[in-house]
Amino acid sequence: MQAKAAVLRASGTPLEVRTVTVDDPGPGQVRVKLSACGLCHTDQSVLEGVLPAMNPLVLGHEGAGVVESVGAGVTALAPGDHVIMTTTAFCGRCLQCVEGQYAQCERMPLTNNTSTPFHLDGDDLTPFASVGGLCEYTVVAENTAIKIADDIPLLSASLLGCGVITGVGAAINTAGVRPGTSCAVWGAGGVGLSVIQGCRIAGASAIVAIDMNPDKLDLARRVGATHVVDASGENAVERVMALTGGRGADYTFEAIGVGATMEQAWMAARRGGTATIVGVGRFDDAFSLSAGLVAVTEKTLKGSFCGGGASVRDFPRMLDWYRAGKLELDALVTTTYPIEETARAFADMTAGRNARGVVVF
Repeated sequence: MQAKAAVLRASGTPLEVRTVTVDDPGPGQVRVKLSACGLCHTDQSVLEGVLPAMNPLVLGHEGAGVVESVGAGVTALAPGDHVIMTTTAFCGRCLQCVEGQYAQCERMPLTNNTSTPFHLDGDDLTPFASVGGLCEYTVVAENTAIKIADDIPLLSASLLGCGVITGVGAAINTAGVRPGTSCAVWGAGGVGLSVIQGCRIAGASAIVAIDMNPDKLDLARRVGATHVVDASGENAVERVMALTGGRGADYTFEAIGVGATMEQAWMAARRGGTATIVGVGRFDDAFSLSAGLVAVTEKTLKGSFCGGGASVRDFPRMLDWYRAGKLELDALVTTTYPIEETARAFADMTAGRNARGVVVF
C-alpha cells in the first residue's frame, strides 16, 4: 500500500513529505487508517536532534484512526474499530508492570523497535515511538491500538495518545493531587493545559498557570487555572509563594522540559510538598538543588513519563470525563493541517502559536 508520510532522513535535516510503502499487518499487528495525529514537542525535539532517534523515520505518535485490516492472531480488534495509538503499550508481566509502573515496562514497544512497516527508496523507515502517526496508514502491534467508542471525534481523541494522558496522568496518577490543595504548573502548552485539567478534576482548589504567552494563559484560565503568572514580566516562584500565603504550592509541575524551570518548580513547592517533572529536556541540561534543603524541607521530587498511565485503563475514563464535560479536548486543538503542511505545523509549534496543532488526513 502507498501512503503519504512525514519522513525525517536524519536529525537536523528538513522534513520531507513523501509517498512511502506501508506493509500489510503481520501476526499480532493491525493496520490503521489515520484520521488525525497531534504534533508533540517530542517530535520537534527529534526533528531538531535534541533527542536521539533511529533515523530515517516516520515522525508522529499522537494518532487516532480506524482499523483497516488485522494480522493473524489478532483477537481484540477488527476492521472498522476506532482506535487511539498509545506509546506505552505494556506487557503486564515484567517487574515494572507487576508493580503498576506501566509506563516503565521493560518490553515497551517504544524502546523495542525490531521491525518497520515503512519503506522508501529501498530504505526501511523506523516508526517513531512504534507508531509513526504522521502517515496516512500505519501498522502497529495489537496492544498499541486502544479501541474506543465510535461516537468520540477522532480529531480530539488523538490528543489522548500522548499530551493529554501525559498531563492529566501526571496530576492524577503520578502526583496524586488531593481535593482542596494548591497546584502550580509551569508551561501552558498542550501538556501543561492537561496537567491543569488533571488538577481540577482531582479537586484542587487553587491552580496557578505559569507561561510567557498571554494566549496560552487565557486558555489556561478556560480549562481550570484559578490564577495565571506571566513569567515574561514576573518572578514565577515569588508569585506562587505570594498566592499560597508564603507557604508554596502543595503540588508543582514542570511541563516545559528546561532545567531552569524544573528548579523553579522545586523551589515553589511547600515544605513536604511534591514537585513533579513532566517535561522532557535535553540530556545535557541539568538543574541543582540545595544539599542543605533537600532533607530539611522533606519535599518529594518525582518524574512522570506519559502520565504514569495505563492506556487501557486511562483512555476510557478520560473519554468518560470528556463526555461529561469535565475534560476539555476540543479547545486544545487550535490549528489543523494537511500532511503536506507538516513542516509549517512544526514551525508554528516552535513559534508558540498552538496549544496543539493536529495533522488531519
